[in-house]
Amino acid sequence: MPWGDYRPKAFAGEAIPFRTTAFREGHDRIGVHVRLTSPSGDVSLHRLSSLEDGFDRWATTIALLEQGVWRFRFEGFADEFATWEHAADVKIEAGVDTALMRELGAGLFDRAIAEKSRPIAERRVLQNAAVALRDGAVDDAAALELIRDPSIAAYFAARPLQSLLTVGADLELLVERERAGAGAWYEFFPRSEGARRLKDGTIKSGTFRTAVKRLPGVAAMGFDVLYLPPVHPIGRINRKGRNNTLDPRPGDPGSPWAIGAEEGGHDAVHPDLGTLADFRAFVRAARAEGVEVAIDLALQAAPDHPWVAAHPEWFTTLPDGSIAYAENPPKKYQDIYPVNFDNDPEGLRTEVLRIVRHWIAQGVNIFRVDNPHTKPLQFWEWLIATVTAESPDVVFLAEAFTRPAPMQSLASAGFQQSYTYFTWRNTKVELEGFLSGLAHETADFVRPNLFVNTPDILTEYLQFGGRPAYRIRAAIAATAAPTYGVYAGYELYENVARPGSEENIDNEKYEYKLRDWAGAQERGESLAPFLARLNEIRREHPALRQLRNISIHWSDDDAILVYAKHLDGALSSSGRSDTVIVVVNTDPHSVRQTMVHLDTRVWGVPPGEPFEVEDLLTGAQWTWSDHNFVMLDAFAEPVHILHVKVPQ
Repeated sequence: MPWGDYRPKAFAGEAIPFRTTAFREGHDRIGVHVRLTSPSGDVSLHRLSSLEDGFDRWATTIALLEQGVWRFRFEGFADEFATWEHAADVKIEAGVDTALMRELGAGLFDRAIAEKSRPIAERRVLQNAAVALRDGAVDDAAALELIRDPSIAAYFAARPLQSLLTVGADLELLVERERAGAGAWYEFFPRSEGARRLKDGTIKSGTFRTAVKRLPGVAAMGFDVLYLPPVHPIGRINRKGRNNTLDPRPGDPGSPWAIGAEEGGHDAVHPDLGTLADFRAFVRAARAEGVEVAIDLALQAAPDHPWVAAHPEWFTTLPDGSIAYAENPPKKYQDIYPVNFDNDPEGLRTEVLRIVRHWIAQGVNIFRVDNPHTKPLQFWEWLIATVTAESPDVVFLAEAFTRPAPMQSLASAGFQQSYTYFTWRNTKVELEGFLSGLAHETADFVRPNLFVNTPDILTEYLQFGGRPAYRIRAAIAATAAPTYGVYAGYELYENVARPGSEENIDNEKYEYKLRDWAGAQERGESLAPFLARLNEIRREHPALRQLRNISIHWSDDDAILVYAKHLDGALSSSGRSDTVIVVVNTDPHSVRQTMVHLDTRVWGVPPGEPFEVEDLLTGAQWTWSDHNFVMLDAFAEPVHILHVKVPQ
């Protein structure tokens, strides 16, 4: 696994696969278990099963609930019962060494009976079995029945007779709170919520107090995290105008990411939004709705940020004496100075830690970090470790759209969540490889947050896919990973881009947005009811709140994506297994009909056996098996989200 010097991580309630390679010389059977020590010191043993893949691989899956650092190690041993059971079955069936094999088995049972830790009822069964094996009146056929008795095998699987114990290295696993790995995010600009146009045509900014009125709508859609872009004072020097122009008009609010002005920097709130007390009240109001507030941590500054005058060494000075502004060619951000950690790393560390602690004190426990890949990896490793040691519930989301290695390294260094390439993976083939990779290749350290859109990202798929595209992308994001996100306006199908770009025209980064949420819903022009149903399905089906349990299935159509998420009852808090099958038409311009092929063994149904499914979006019910006909109309119902009704 690509752990390097980093420990793997999980979230509370996550079904975690433990796998190892173990073997011994010869033909004798072995057993493997994992010894777990919880953060509070409780020790438990969990038996691994052979994967029967021919490569001596062993595995089990365990859901860990306690938050903190778990210690674990793999232990292999000679499994004396399994060795005897196999040999006795073969030899007695063939009539070879029958008396010897029966006595060896009886001797094993005698040893097990002597173990006082075994339940009395279990020892009584083993006592009777030992007597029967030694009884000459019991023929070999009856002895074989004892050897093959699954209940006796289960006794020895739970409490094996073992020797030659081999102990692996001690390892660690960090288990963080559930929100670190599962949640539904919604993003809005508080300045737009409650903003209103005045008689002179200018717009008066919304405030934290007016934005509170939008919280019930966010909660009603089922979102449990509300992400706010930077809420700090916005610089006036080089302020951007509408659509990222260099000539702002009077009243243009500027980009929230151009942080800092004479009113303050990263520890202040924009006076148009209110006061710190208003912000704290907003956080409390969100919490009352069941919504947690996340804010942006953007380590950069407007030219008139207090840092620029007080700490010019925190920036890059060019030969002409000017300070370099931010660029991401072909994009230019003349209103932003990126920080430079090379000149005074300790000073910047101290300041950023102070800022994070300040916002934690205001009630914030989630930070969406802007462009973390442009800062030193060691800094993030230090900051996240320092903060979470003090406040274990804090979650950092890495907004790093860059090369795979830096993105994965940020996750390994401690970021609890990561943006991904999801927005640009739209075809069936692309999504099959992408989703499988998230679940099975990087899940030990990368927790994806599948945002469908952002203020900076309006993909061609959404621009030209019409309303079906919005339903398709939301359905995949909400069901394929335990964490996903939506930026405001998505439910209104805002799909007009600035020419030649993948950004919304009249971008909210540079102006206020006056949206009629209620009117759109009354007119049937809102995706909000669909989003609410998706989030309701996520709450009702624990399989959808897991990352590693996705399995890719097949269809005969190159646009019909099929995947399933299964959670065994032993890993569910309800004790009931849960299986959801998603069949989606990834082409938003078509009606598709095809055959879908399922490996039903994933959820315990033998191939060819029928089972009942219910479409959780429409309520339709069908009898399915491993081969099924589907028709998906992108303009009506482009996706099936099917609950498998398997008798428990």
